[in-house]
Amino acid sequence: MATKVTMPQLGESVTEGTIGRWLVKEGDHVNKYDPLCEVITDKVNAEVPSSYSGTVAKIVAQEGETVEVGGLICYIEEDGEGAADQVADAEQGKGDQQAEAHKVQDDKDEPSMKRRYSPAVLKLAQEHDIDLEQVEGTGRGGRITRKDLLKLIESGNIPTKAARAAAEAKAAPTEQTRKEEQAAAQPAAAAYQAEQRAAQPAHIQARPGDTQIPVSAVRRAIANKMVQSKHEAPHAWTMVEVDVTELVKYREKVKHEFKQKEGINLTYLPFFIKATVEALKEFPMINSQWAGDKIIQKKEINISIAVATEDALFVPVIKNADEKSILGLARAIDDLARRTREGKLTQDDIQGGTFTVNNTGSFGSVLSQPIINYPQAAILSVEAIVKRPVVKNDMIAVRDMVNLCLSLDHRILDGLICGRFLQSIKQKLEAMGEGMSLY
Repeated sequence: MATKVTMPQLGESVTEGTIGRWLVKEGDHVNKYDPLCEVITDKVNAEVPSSYSGTVAKIVAQEGETVEVGGLICYIEEDGEGAADQVADAEQGKGDQQAEAHKVQDDKDEPSMKRRYSPAVLKLAQEHDIDLEQVEGTGRGGRITRKDLLKLIESGNIPTKAARAAAEAKAAPTEQTRKEEQAAAQPAAAAYQAEQRAAQPAHIQARPGDTQIPVSAVRRAIANKMVQSKHEAPHAWTMVEVDVTELVKYREKVKHEFKQKEGINLTYLPFFIKATVEALKEFPMINSQWAGDKIIQKKEINISIAVATEDALFVPVIKNADEKSILGLARAIDDLARRTREGKLTQDDIQGGTFTVNNTGSFGSVLSQPIINYPQAAILSVEAIVKRPVVKNDMIAVRDMVNLCLSLDHRILDGLICGRFLQSIKQKLEAMGEGMSLY
C-alpha cells in the first residue's frame, strides 16, 4: 500500500508552502532522505526529503501549487509493499475515514482558529467578495482553508457581505445599535481595505515601453507574509538617537588585528546585537509573541537578522544570542550571511527567532519603519552611523550618531516599556569603547 508524503512544517508560524520544483517524477526510485521537491515559503527555500525508501507512485501537488502544512503532496510505494494502483483506493477508502476522524478530534482539541486567516485565504476572499464570517472552515480548530474557498467558488454559492447586510437589515436593529456597530467596525474595515488595495492593486495596466516582471514564488511568499503582519499586528513606532563615538574609535583601533586573528570582519552589528540581548534580559516582555488568548514570553533569546540576496530577503536566526560574546556573535553573523547567499540555509537556521535586528544602516538609511517579523512582538532597525554636530557639555562637538528605530506590536507592548527598552540599549552602546572585551 502506498504511503502518504505530506507538507512538513518548514518554519515557526509557517502554515503553507509552495511547490517550487519536483526533483523526482512518478516511477522514480528514492532512498530514505533523498530530496523529493523544493518548497518555497516566506522564510526559506527548502528541499523536502523522503521519509521512506521506495518508488514514487503518484505526485499529487503540482509545481506552483500552495499546500498547507500536513497537506498531501505525493505517494511513495515503500520497498516490499503493494502496487502503485492501490493509490486510488487509499485516497477514497481508509485514508478519508481516518482524515475525517482526525479532523473531528482536532476540532475538539484545538482552540478556535476560525478567525486566523492565511494570506492565501484573504487574497481569495478579497478577489471574490467572500464574507469569511459566513464560511465554515474544515481546517484544524475550524480554520478556513484555501480549499474551502475554492469549493465555494466552484459551487457558485458565494456568501457575500452585501447578502449578510441585507439579512441584517431585515432584523431592523435599533438606530443606536446600528451606530455603535458601524463605529466599532469602521476603523478595522477601513484599515483592512486600504492594505488590501495597496497589496493587490487591481487596475494597474502596463503601457508601451513598460517592463513586466513576473512575481516569483519567493517574492509572493514575502509579500503575503508582510501583508499578514501588517493586517494582524497593530504597528506602532518609536526611535532614539545614540552617541557611539567611543565605540567607533574602539572598533577602528581593533578591527585589523581582529581580522588577522579571527579571519572575519568585525562589523558594528555584533555590538548592537550584544546591547540588544542584554536589554532583552532586563525587559523580557519585549521577547514575546501574541497567541490569541495569551501572550507567550519566550525563555530563549534568539535573534533573527535580515540578510538580503539579489532577489529576496531571508531572516536566519542566531540561537541563544545572549550567551555569546562579541566574537561569538560576529562568527554567527558571518556564517549565516555566507550560507544565506550560497543558498545553504537549513530548516533549523530559520526557526525559533524571538526578536529581529535589522541592519538598514548598511545601505545608508538613517530612518526607517520596519514591518514586524510576525509573530514576534517587535523589530529593531539599526540605521547608518553618521557624524553630526551635537551639543555636549554645553559645547558643539562632532560626534558619531546613530538612530535606533523600533516597530512594536501594540497588542503586546506599550510605549512605556519600549521607551525604557530603547534607553537601556542606548546606555549600553554609549558605554562601549576602550577596555571592553570582545571575548
